[in-house]
Amino acid sequence: MARGINKVILVGNLGDDPETKYTQGGMAVTKARLATTSVRKDRDGNTQERTEWHRVTFFGKLGEIAGEYLRKGSQVYVEGSIRYDKYTGQDGVERYSTDIIADEMQMLGGRPGGEGGGGSRGDYRGGGERSSRPPARQESAPRREAPPAKSSSFNDDFADDDIPF
Repeated sequence: MARGINKVILVGNLGDDPETKYTQGGMAVTKARLATTSVRKDRDGNTQERTEWHRVTFFGKLGEIAGEYLRKGSQVYVEGSIRYDKYTGQDGVERYSTDIIADEMQMLGGRPGGEGGGGSRGDYRGGGERSSRPPARQESAPRREAPPAKSSSFNDDFADDDIPF
């Protein structure tokens, strides 16, 4: 019998600074609220926005990284799974919660507050290793090296450093 798939991909902005706590064993557990917004047009042509809030939990090294580098307003890409929990509140009423357990996280855009440049990107996995793969389209063709540049007869007025890629 085949196993099921429980996979979530979110791209959104943090609503608050993440909150990090540590277990007795020293493992980081970071919780954050992530907002995703979708835009659509209604029948009258008016733009309608809908914002969904997600509770995201990061564990271990990923939790340490999220707690250290993410801040309110940070744009982030998160991959993980959905977890539904049922518990009894202090008033004796059964309550339900839905959480996203993050396996991978990539910081998008620059740092909030204008610090640093726009190049602050990092892709992190639950095991703590850093990856350079993009978050989407993993089935890309193998990269080929460009052929060596041939000498040309025209006047090169720019250096290789001027090429934007």
